[in-house]
Amino acid sequence: MKLSVSIFLTLVTSTMMLDAQEAKLHHVKGDISLKLEIQRHIDKGLKFLASQQAESGSWGDETYPALTAMPLSAIMSNPERDPTEAIPPELERAYQFLLSKQNRTGGIFGKGLATYNTSLSIMAMLHQADRPEIEQAIRKARNFLINQQADFDERGVSDSPMDGGIGYGGTYPHSDLSNTHLAMEALYHSRQVLADRAGGVERKLDWGAAIDFVTKCQNVEQNPEPYLAISETNKGGFVYFPGDSKAGAEGEEKDGKVALRSYGSMSYAGLLSFVYAEMSQTDPRVQAVEEWLGKNFSLEENPGMGAQGLYYYYHTMAKALTITGKGDLTLHDGSKVDWKEQLAIQLFDTHQPDGSWINEGSSRWWEDDPILVTSYALLSLAHISRQL
Repeated sequence: MKLSVSIFLTLVTSTMMLDAQEAKLHHVKGDISLKLEIQRHIDKGLKFLASQQAESGSWGDETYPALTAMPLSAIMSNPERDPTEAIPPELERAYQFLLSKQNRTGGIFGKGLATYNTSLSIMAMLHQADRPEIEQAIRKARNFLINQQADFDERGVSDSPMDGGIGYGGTYPHSDLSNTHLAMEALYHSRQVLADRAGGVERKLDWGAAIDFVTKCQNVEQNPEPYLAISETNKGGFVYFPGDSKAGAEGEEKDGKVALRSYGSMSYAGLLSFVYAEMSQTDPRVQAVEEWLGKNFSLEENPGMGAQGLYYYYHTMAKALTITGKGDLTLHDGSKVDWKEQLAIQLFDTHQPDGSWINEGSSRWWEDDPILVTSYALLSLAHISRQL
């Protein structure tokens, strides 16, 4: 029996629709299965963090409030936490500990690393920003961060490549991309929370100056720094601060110029800085870093740095790719990778029997601290779960 063309096309179309529905159903089932596995690992990690909290409500060295803010953020970011429920006493103690560390300048820190500690403390406090005392603390901390923005000319004229950026503060006065992006993150998210409230947001960062600094950390033609030579392998990526890459230089300085190696964690920090400054996705600087990140995608190492800063890298990756809505990453060969699934599996595989994570390959940047590294891992998994 011969089928008419119309019947044949109807059958083909119906079959294609069924195949598409089946594929979609398979994908949904895969996402649900992955989310369940993620939550299992999150629950195990949360139990570890709970076992490490001190009676004071803090975690780790009390002179660094960030070491309390990070696990607190990880706990409050649990995808299964009911935000309408009152927080338990142990978390209330953690918030009271952070509040006790705010000084008269508005900063939340102990003996140093003022920007780092204050920025991460703001991010933890935002989960409870409806409470008047915490909202007030956030406002004071915002003003402190804004005051940390570098301007080495009293007339307000940029006379240093560090201008517009933010450093650790104190004994580390010069700007760097890590602290700048953390401060921008805290200011961006707190602005979203406070903008519609009584009092609004009185003071704002000089976002244009901040992006000028961030651009000076990027291996792109828009970077005006005269020392910079850009090689094809580093084009689009980021370094720690103008003139300094923790990944080193590519070859010797030639004719007064040097090619600094881009590396993964700072390149995601640079992308996040662009996001927080609400730059267009079509901006060539945004496109350049996205291309470098795709070409250098790895979960075995922090590209350019090996094992150093590996879990910081995972955390910045998860934040950046979630906030930009990236489903897949395009690699150097044109193929695509589902970064969410691959990063989740990597974190599953490195989960310790006691529920913690630790960087077994490097202790640099406190990644021998299981509380900090576990917080990085849990926040990364929470970002993935929410995007699924």
